[in-house]
Amino acid sequence: MHLLRAPLSTLASTPRISYLHYMTRRRFIADIFTDTTASLTGEQAHHLARVLRAQSGQQYDVVANGFLHRATITRVSDEEVTFDLGEQLETDSALPVHLLLAIIKFDHYEWGLEKLTELGAARITPVIARRTEKHLAASASKRVERWRRIVLESAKQSRRSDLVEIDEPMPLAQALKLVDAPHKLLLAETEEDNTLANALKPQHEGPDAEHNRALAFAVGPEGGWTQDEMKLFTDNEWKPITLGPRILRAETAAIAALSVCNALL
Repeated sequence: MHLLRAPLSTLASTPRISYLHYMTRRRFIADIFTDTTASLTGEQAHHLARVLRAQSGQQYDVVANGFLHRATITRVSDEEVTFDLGEQLETDSALPVHLLLAIIKFDHYEWGLEKLTELGAARITPVIARRTEKHLAASASKRVERWRRIVLESAKQSRRSDLVEIDEPMPLAQALKLVDAPHKLLLAETEEDNTLANALKPQHEGPDAEHNRALAFAVGPEGGWTQDEMKLFTDNEWKPITLGPRILRAETAAIAALSVCNALL
């Protein structure tokens, strides 16, 4: 068996592919910033300084005050890495979606937060529902900083130019007062006719489409909302919708709803 080999002269003259050309520049979200500078502190600084061995003069993409910049390192230490902010780059904005997400088992909840960040949610309010397990409700406030770290890492991984706002856990009545979106949609197992796609039609058509893009979703706990909670939604003009005939886990329902929004909005 003979193998065909290209002459060495041919190989030498073949242009080499620069893999660095195709690598995506790493992106960080600044902890401290002004109009012209930005800094990473804490774990981000330690990772950049110790793991990536960053040096002055290197360039990265840095998000500061919601804007993405091409940034140049000016100073490096284990505690803080400082950048000069340069050219402002174009980015895709988050979906104007506010989720009221009832607290469920923390491993499922945290997986959902990660995926909802990747899909572009703007704000998530953890809701202590009547059917939230008592030990989860009691521990939820201690998990908020962990949840914010999860969405920070997910935002960097998915190359977002902003962070999901994670509120402190609160009862439903209090959470409803935070919602100012013109369209409020309640994912309800009992609803059979009004689909999410139909509910979104007025929001992506007509002269007021941009304003109408802002919306809120409410996703209940295992076991669903109680009758008292359903009345609260009705009194606050939330519209029940269905995602189809199947019964979905809470985190799956939230992800499915946001995926439909990504497609239509």
